[in-house]
Amino acid sequence: MAKKNLLLDTIIEGILEKKGREIIDIDLTKIRSTICDHFIICHADSTTQVNAIADSVEKRVKEQVKITVGHREGLENAIWILLDYYDIVVHIFQKETREYYRLEELWGDARISRIEESFN
Repeated sequence: MAKKNLLLDTIIEGILEKKGREIIDIDLTKIRSTICDHFIICHADSTTQVNAIADSVEKRVKEQVKITVGHREGLENAIWILLDYYDIVVHIFQKETREYYRLEELWGDARISRIEESFN
């Protein structure tokens, strides 16, 4: 459990470092038959920023937690990048794409925590 908390905290630090917006943690641990324990969702204002957030998360996790991402998708167009750390799946969207898919609304039974941003 401690390693999962470290991974979760490190992912969030990586997002915050590159100013990811409206970060939420969807805790799926109490829901049966889910593919992971947590979804971390955020958005950015450009493809450059989406890529920068993904790079920041991967770099921090590799350095601090000593694991590499299991699978990643979306790097080609950077509209929606998914980083799969097995128990934790990170979704980094451009704002318009996040608003279109509204993943937050798919898990009504999950506990959703909003992460406080420390910038304007």
